[in-house]
Amino acid sequence: MKEKTRQILIKIYEKQFKEKVKNISKLARSGSNREYYRIRSDNNSAIGVYNSDKKENIAFIEFTKHFLENDLNAPKIYQSDLKKNVYLEEDLGDKTLFEFLSNVYQKGIFPQNLIDLYKNILTILPKIQINVDKKIDYSKCYPRKSFDRQSMMWDLNYFKYYFLKLVKVSFDEQLLEDDFQKFCDYLLDVENNFFLYRDFQSRNIMLKDNKIYFIDYQGGRKGALQYDVASLLYDAKANIPDHIREELLKHYINKLQNYVKIDEQKFVKQYYGYVLIRIMQAMGAYGFRGFYERKEHFLKSIPYAIKNLKFILKNIDLPIEIPILMEALNNVVESKYLKKIGNKKNNLQVRINSFAYKKGIPGDAKGNGGGFVFDCRGILNPGRIDEYKNMIGKDKIVQEFLENETEINDFLTNAFVLVDKTVENYISRNFTDLLVNFGCTGGQHRSVYCAEKLSKHLENKFDISVNLNHRELES
Repeated sequence: MKEKTRQILIKIYEKQFKEKVKNISKLARSGSNREYYRIRSDNNSAIGVYNSDKKENIAFIEFTKHFLENDLNAPKIYQSDLKKNVYLEEDLGDKTLFEFLSNVYQKGIFPQNLIDLYKNILTILPKIQINVDKKIDYSKCYPRKSFDRQSMMWDLNYFKYYFLKLVKVSFDEQLLEDDFQKFCDYLLDVENNFFLYRDFQSRNIMLKDNKIYFIDYQGGRKGALQYDVASLLYDAKANIPDHIREELLKHYINKLQNYVKIDEQKFVKQYYGYVLIRIMQAMGAYGFRGFYERKEHFLKSIPYAIKNLKFILKNIDLPIEIPILMEALNNVVESKYLKKIGNKKNNLQVRINSFAYKKGIPGDAKGNGGGFVFDCRGILNPGRIDEYKNMIGKDKIVQEFLENETEINDFLTNAFVLVDKTVENYISRNFTDLLVNFGCTGGQHRSVYCAEKLSKHLENKFDISVNLNHRELES
């Protein structure tokens, strides 16, 4: 089926751009079952998507139309063949808000440029929620046209069965169900006739050419204003400091007042209820992907989610009595089992080297053999251009050249897929060592760039030790 999908995507790409496809590479899958392919020709590139869920495809294409009509940056849909479950969309690159945050938010300092970026996003959010709502066809929503009681109960039961039960938190099933119903009553006692993006978080916001783009809104439906801002500010691994969350929330409310009149005090009280259900929904996802599907990197988000939950339980006072739910949530925060997971450090160490082939492939000091050697010499060499000759792959101008003028992103995407699978397997088997080498002609530009990128990728995705060495730069 995969080869058939590739051929269908190649056909519609060549129809769209009137150019022969030079390269098609599958992108790493995140939390969904959709398949993404980056397709390139001499003068263009696009993203091909295969998704067997026809209704979800229809929702995404419909909502994209309304985003673009309202001057909101979203990927253009070039072509679609919904009978074959494929469509071709604009290539927005690989830089997400989360990647940018991971690079600049270091040593506990949430810098001003990152605060400003979040404020820009939150300035746009009311336009999404209110302007898009005016013309959208909610009959195209999937799986439901509103974030109603049924939607909320799906999320709460997701949390119950894929988190509470899997982490061994005990509860009375019927009494918890009763509290879920009371909690839904409270959440539904707000105006909820706005467009709800549903998964408004840092991995679904792209940064390209100094512009903010939005993706993965196919789960959109009618709902309350509070939900999306809660999703963004309590995005677990973003780990936004509490005082900055408060600053950003005030900024959002200030911008929202330009569109609708709200009672700010009441809005904030109701907002924390939506923070709570969003945290539970996310924990359900982490439990399903991490404990049930055994995808290790989803477990890394659990300590951050627990930290957020602990803050909420300590600082809010909901005007409803839901004692069984609160007891279960407090047991999550205090769970010794979860604390072990949060403090657990995988034994795996990945050693990453850049090197020059003329000096030989680095030996394996651990004596395990195996691992990976990636040959970067098929990528256009910046070292042959006078402007870059005396620079290295860490220099921004060299990085921009590689990203914009070569196929290094496709090269790395495929390398990441291979290394990720091995890392996940090694973690599950409690292995302690993996060697990854990137080689090029001089060990100065391409291999250094690739080694740096893989190092950041693994550190962001897995709870492992990464040892990075640029042999020719350090010799």
